[in-house]
Amino acid sequence: MGEVYRARDTRLKREVAIKVLPDAFARDPDRLARFQREAETLATLNHPNIAAVYGFEETPSASAIVLELVEGLTLAERIEREGQRAKGSGLPLDEALGIAVQIADALEAAHEKGVTHRDLKPGNIKITPAGTVKVLDFGLAKLSTQPDADDLPTLMGATQPGVLLGTAAYMSPEQARGASTDARTDMFSFGVVLYEVLSGRRAFAADSVLDTLNAVVHREPAAFQSPASEIVKRCLEKEPSQRFHTMADVKAALQQVRTKRNDRTQGAPSIAVLPFANMSRDADDEYFSDGLAEEIINALAQMPGLKVIARTSAFAFKGKNEDIRRIADALGVNTVLEGSVRRAGSRIRVTAQLIQASDGTHLWSQRYDREMADVFVMQDEISAAIADALKVKLTPAPERRMPSLPAYEAYLRYRSYQWKGTPEALQRSRECLEQALALDPGFALPYVGLADHHLALGVMGFMPAQQAMPRARELAQRALEIDPGLPEAHAMLGLVAGYYDFDWGEAERRFRLATAREPLSPHLRQWYAHWLFAIGRPEDARQQNARVIDEDPLCPIWLYLRAQVLQSLGLDDEALDASRKVVEIDPQFWIGWTQLGLRYSIHGRHAEALDCAEKGYATAPGSAYGAGVMAAAFANAGQTEKAAPLVDRLRGDSYAGPLGLSVYYLARGEVDRAAECLGKAVDQRYPFIIPMVFRPFEPRLRQSAAWPALLRKVNLA
Repeated sequence: MGEVYRARDTRLKREVAIKVLPDAFARDPDRLARFQREAETLATLNHPNIAAVYGFEETPSASAIVLELVEGLTLAERIEREGQRAKGSGLPLDEALGIAVQIADALEAAHEKGVTHRDLKPGNIKITPAGTVKVLDFGLAKLSTQPDADDLPTLMGATQPGVLLGTAAYMSPEQARGASTDARTDMFSFGVVLYEVLSGRRAFAADSVLDTLNAVVHREPAAFQSPASEIVKRCLEKEPSQRFHTMADVKAALQQVRTKRNDRTQGAPSIAVLPFANMSRDADDEYFSDGLAEEIINALAQMPGLKVIARTSAFAFKGKNEDIRRIADALGVNTVLEGSVRRAGSRIRVTAQLIQASDGTHLWSQRYDREMADVFVMQDEISAAIADALKVKLTPAPERRMPSLPAYEAYLRYRSYQWKGTPEALQRSRECLEQALALDPGFALPYVGLADHHLALGVMGFMPAQQAMPRARELAQRALEIDPGLPEAHAMLGLVAGYYDFDWGEAERRFRLATAREPLSPHLRQWYAHWLFAIGRPEDARQQNARVIDEDPLCPIWLYLRAQVLQSLGLDDEALDASRKVVEIDPQFWIGWTQLGLRYSIHGRHAEALDCAEKGYATAPGSAYGAGVMAAAFANAGQTEKAAPLVDRLRGDSYAGPLGLSVYYLARGEVDRAAECLGKAVDQRYPFIIPMVFRPFEPRLRQSAAWPALLRKVNLA
């Protein structure tokens, strides 16, 4: 029905899809009329799960429909990838039901406007990186006012009643017989799609079109086990009158399955602790109110069987005044704790309320009036009250030395700047940590924080590894002198041993000590995932990273690692989707934009690569990693005069330059030169070079003859 192009609307400055009627068809008035009717049909459908039409253009030589450009995988590609990963199975049930409800919603909206799609299939359904379903291609759609004898010209150019429309494997029996069609035709096709989504197999598979059509009309698909199998069976009734009456009924049935499934999981309690509102006059007290919420998170994490969302994700809703049910749905929890803090001199007043997300009812609420010196006792009281309300066991926390309150507040300020990656944020984080230690030299965690600060300086290229990494080791050892069992300190020593000494045996010993006792904090678990990834265990790293994301689903740094791991497994499209998700969650996260720009360059999508690289480079122009991706984006777009100064700068940078040049050459497709630069970065002990470049791009780097020597350099041969 047309040729589809990706294009850029230069007036509105957006990417679009253009569907053009080929010249041979444009001269046929019947074809042209149907083509224009497709645009008119789409114009009546304004729905978030249907790709939008922007306009219809007609010139003496061509006709075109301007459409929304939908990024992401088609449902067919998603099913295929899941089948490859999980040996022929369908999509996970929760994901499958979520997709099905959105498709049903789109069809319901179309049917209400009198539009029958008539060509619903996985290839005509896309899933955006954000998880939104878009139904595409209404080229064979029929209006309820349209006669049953369709006016689509056959290949011979004549108009014939009873011509077959659609794709054989997804047709309804009435379509296969060339009979009258209506909205129930889409319902059958929906059942075929849902069958494939849930089972991973086609409902009607045969060697020829004729055999496929015969199966559609006469045979029942093989049975499969699923809570939604009865819905599929009813959609696939041969007689239209035996199917659901409307797509609204189908959607209601799917929602009922989802509700029952959620009810079964209600026995596993989960909670998100939102940042407590600062009701004090001093805005600086916000750090204290945030810190109080974070300490309650840490205490609740000690409860066996309780899923606790980590700080980064829970705090993503700070100041947004979102509905509790929306927050709970986004974070995947069934309860939410919110509260407020008011400070006045040496006294504080804290109110806390535990809310059931499903209906907004209060499970528990309490007000506390305390002296500031009693703040840690109050945290334990709140945690115990929540444990009682949720009927879970609060495991006694190990004995710990309580830091002084001012030092603790300074440490909480540091956490708000940690790993944003900009020079300004790094400087502020260091100031907070040094203040915490000046106030309380016996407080162990700030020493680990300073070690992490130096690690970040080395990774970002702001301090040579020969200075940053030994200092990180000293600081972590100092933390262990104060608290010999501190897991974060052992993990930091493991990172230094692996990434600086290439002593993977010592790194393993340290991580065994760090991970000996569950639960692990998200940051600690992420360090563990990094180590697993570095030593060549990407699937194990993927599992640990998935647990971190489950506990902290809105933290961009965790999602960044997921994209790297997917890339290393050869799942390029999924890695690209994961990279997009990073910047959707935090548009200010420059590392995410740079990563996305690098992936677009490797995929040959140079306009998008340039756009993303510019966004990352603008925020952190001092980063060699960002400069390398920026230079490649310029060069690949033909702007060599802009690329040359950046390349020259990297060649003159004795420390970070090799890293920048390695990603520059990777994005340019020059694998041997990329490997040469990586060797120089290894000689400088550049931190994180292995999870940043070695592992994610290993499938490409293996094409270089230098790859075995590179592995020997880092003791991973």
